[in-house]
Amino acid sequence: MNRVEAIKDQDKIEEMKSKLFKSSYRDYLLFVIGINTGLRISDILNLKVSDVKDKDHIIINEDKSGKEKKYLINPQLRKEIDKYIINMKDWQHLFQSQKGHNQPISRVQAYRVLKKAAKELRINDVGTHTLRKTFAYHHYLKNRDLALLQDLFNHSSPSLTLNYIGIDEAVMDKNIIVK
Repeated sequence: MNRVEAIKDQDKIEEMKSKLFKSSYRDYLLFVIGINTGLRISDILNLKVSDVKDKDHIIINEDKSGKEKKYLINPQLRKEIDKYIINMKDWQHLFQSQKGHNQPISRVQAYRVLKKAAKELRINDVGTHTLRKTFAYHHYLKNRDLALLQDLFNHSSPSLTLNYIGIDEAVMDKNIIVK
């Protein structure tokens, strides 16, 4: 399996959003939820309308860990979700497969969607896990709260979290804030 990375360049994130928006609002929202919450793709794909409708947080039992976690729905994400679910029923999956039977798209389909858009934009090392890593990378640069990310991702050490999100010594040196 190839290692995927965070999309570190904000302009590239905007390009991905634009490309996916033009392609499919479903695919755009998949990307936007991922980069704004840090949810694993398996948890994103299992979301139903009732999990996000009129809520400030997404509360789930994580698919991988089984732990209950709470993820903020920020105001901009709230607007995007509300636009998307306006004609959907509470019991429907957010990311419906076009094959019917109220099933979400598969992990493979989510991967294809993201990989295709990234390839067209010449963004390398993109996969479904890129969403989670992108959230973490930008959250860390903005808030410098490694302990929170470590807890959110159930990592055993700060160094594991830094490695996971692609923060190395060069990035830390470049982003040191002097007051």
